[in-house]
Amino acid sequence: MIFIAVGSNLHVPGLGKPLDICRKALARLDSMGITVATLSRFYETAPVPVSDQPWFVNAVARVECDLDAAALLDRLHQVEQEFGRVRRERNEARVLDLDLIDYKRMVDAGPPILPHPRMADRAFVLLPLADVAPDWTHPADGRGIGDLIAALPPDQAIRPLSGLE
Repeated sequence: MIFIAVGSNLHVPGLGKPLDICRKALARLDSMGITVATLSRFYETAPVPVSDQPWFVNAVARVECDLDAAALLDRLHQVEQEFGRVRRERNEARVLDLDLIDYKRMVDAGPPILPHPRMADRAFVLLPLADVAPDWTHPADGRGIGDLIAALPPDQAIRPLSGLE
């Protein structure tokens, strides 16, 4: 299975609010042959690390495609650029963030690094991932998703977007 995380925290004229942007990005991936097989609920999440930037909208999708991990990551970056993402500094506000979380349980030092190196520390990845893969285990260390969620620091605020999924 292949899992990607999607997120946005900027309103962009012509693209809409973060939830709209996430949905449009998933549709764009589908038009490129990256089929969304399962999608989590959407969540509102505080920025990590904590800052004064707007909250994010996040989800995780299980996708299917014929691309290898490097080609898939290139496509994710292409879609980010199409939506106006410019990478200037780490953890900045962004119109779109597409991350390759897990590619067929591969463990690889990269590029790309698999599984995503910070996924186990992020509520905005783990809670949506639990929606689509409740029995998932970390490919590198075997920890279950429930254990990973239980180990998250308490300062990561996250809540489902009710009625919008």
